[in-house]
Amino acid sequence: MSFSPRDFRDAMGRFATGVTIVTGVAPDGSPVGVTVNSFSSVSLSPPLVLFSLDRGANSLEPFSSGRHFSVNVLHEDQADLSQNFARQDDDKFDGIPWRPGNNGCPLFDGVLATVECTTETTHDGGDHIIFVGRVDHVDLVEVGKPLLYYCGSYARLDAALQQAGG
Repeated sequence: MSFSPRDFRDAMGRFATGVTIVTGVAPDGSPVGVTVNSFSSVSLSPPLVLFSLDRGANSLEPFSSGRHFSVNVLHEDQADLSQNFARQDDDKFDGIPWRPGNNGCPLFDGVLATVECTTETTHDGGDHIIFVGRVDHVDLVEVGKPLLYYCGSYARLDAALQQAGG
């Protein structure tokens, strides 16, 4: 390799991504959730999406054993919610209002959209597991600007456009 792992990470950080919280239900019925920026559409027909989860994540086992997951696409004013679900703690839902979606997975108010899925397959992705889900339901909840992640920190669309000279 002619580049370091840090070089690779920095290069990937220059690709602005939206920020989501992916939620599920653990085998004991408790809600699980994790902040994810590795979310993408895969196919329109059939409707498929993917997200990847670090093999060391506390929530890996519940997502691996679960049949469903939901994706909450965050509004630019939801950085605090994102930070809460980026923690490794088990009490991420403490004091956070949510409602069960059609598939039973937690959904949050104020997000831009929700995408409810049935897990189709998982794939080895190096130090991550890639989850592919068939989309069962979508809801365009709010109108607004997305929370972005760029160069290792949260960004707003207006600021990102200004920084890019747009």
